Amino acid sequence: MSRVARMPVELPAGVDVQISPEMITVKGSLGTLSQRANPLVVIKREGSVLGFEAANETREARALSGTFRALVSNMVVGVSKGFERKLNLIGTGYRAQAQGGSLNLSLGFSHPVVYQLPDGIKAETPAQNEILIKGADRQKVGQVAAEIRAYRPPEPYKGKGVRYSDETVILKEVKKK
Repeated sequence: MSRVARMPVELPAGVDVQISPEMITVKGSLGTLSQRANPLVVIKREGSVLGFEAANETREARALSGTFRALVSNMVVGVSKGFERKLNLIGTGYRAQAQGGSLNLSLGFSHPVVYQLPDGIKAETPAQNEILIKGADRQKVGQVAAEIRAYRPPEPYKGKGVRYSDETVILKEVKKK
């Protein structure tokens, strides 16, 4: 059995989980998330605790039990607390502005970049050079952050570009004559 699957998932107050043979649905104050169930993973509910076991002793079933435990745990945290990712814009004239369901970015191109946010994702700009991406789905929050970063990733000589707040960019030394 997977070491991750051995740890139970505790359900906080206000979070409702519905388990069917096809889907696992988690509802909370921040929304509803669903995940397709796999027949190789057995999910047991005992009060406010979810347990995960492999249906048989194959290697794939043992691996999937840990994967499903992590996915459901992320769903529970997402609908109760939510996830957020912070991006910093480093560079002269680089700025961002959140407007409704879109994000306007000035990244040194000849034109402004308008990024349309998917459903369930919100963006805030506490400062002109900071972007906060929030949502209940961890995968979507990370994907949106990666797509915004891909417009202008940090370059290795001056460090200019869009970077995660916890990212460290190792600068290269300039060429010497």
